[in-house]
Amino acid sequence: MKIAALEIMNIGQDVDLSEYGSLGDFTAYEKTQADEIEKRARDAEVLIINKLPINGSTIAGLDKLKLVCVTATGYDNVDVAYCNSRGIKVCNAVGYSTSSVVQHTFAAFFYVYEKLRYYDDYVKSGRYIESPIFTHFDRYFNELEGKTFGIVGLGNIGRGVAAAASAFGCRVVYYSTSGRHDDDTYTRLALDDFLKESDVISIHAPLNDNTRGLFSDDAFDKMKDTAYLINMGRGPIVDEGALVRAIKEGRIAGAALDVIDGEPMRADSPLRELAGSDRLLVTPHMAWATKEARSRLMHEVYLNIRSYMDGVDRNVI
Repeated sequence: MKIAALEIMNIGQDVDLSEYGSLGDFTAYEKTQADEIEKRARDAEVLIINKLPINGSTIAGLDKLKLVCVTATGYDNVDVAYCNSRGIKVCNAVGYSTSSVVQHTFAAFFYVYEKLRYYDDYVKSGRYIESPIFTHFDRYFNELEGKTFGIVGLGNIGRGVAAAASAFGCRVVYYSTSGRHDDDTYTRLALDDFLKESDVISIHAPLNDNTRGLFSDDAFDKMKDTAYLINMGRGPIVDEGALVRAIKEGRIAGAALDVIDGEPMRADSPLRELAGSDRLLVTPHMAWATKEARSRLMHEVYLNIRSYMDGVDRNVI
């Protein structure tokens, strides 16, 4: 069996892929353009991809293809209906990044919440050497205990964040974007109440018709001016122009983003207007990417292929 992995650069060169050799003829490419897919995977039965578009235009000539493995949980880039029409199964990977994203959620949040950029710069600039007292607190910050921590997307990651927020002494509430999710542990609120009551809002939802542009000027108008927004879900859930306006105008206190609308960042991104601000943190879609999570991811994909070889569906979409 021939297996073609087309975007290994997106996984990192420090991940051990040696177990794939036991599955068959395994070929890995660091990076592949959409118009190179058919050439590189001409005889492949299994395709391993990450962000490449998989549809009637890009894989029409791959007659031997039977399985597409996405090295991610999201699969917006795959035309599943087209694949199914050709008898091609599509698998994703789930659960591999929960601990990694939960960890980064709070790392990013506290960086902004506790004004850590300012305090780090204060010390490293040499100003602390001249201080007349042992401490410095020109930028005030608050305790998280007792605050209302709101979550959009109460899946595996959202529940992990909820558990951590509870451990910090927060009241945890959530908003169901589908309107169908009920939970016995945490309080579900209607959107307006959710926006008005939350001191922190953390997004862990997929991008769909219910979430695209959910955080707009109208949403920011309803939030507390002391509230913080965290987005670890998908970039287009947040209207970035509206977010920049809300931060500049003091309608919210700040934000921490790991996903943005257009990745890599576009030169004309409105977020660049806040490049010098300590009220916004942007990281390059790396919350999922601890060494452990990336290793788990590729082992999950390996198990998906092994199950396919054994005639068993595993994580088939």
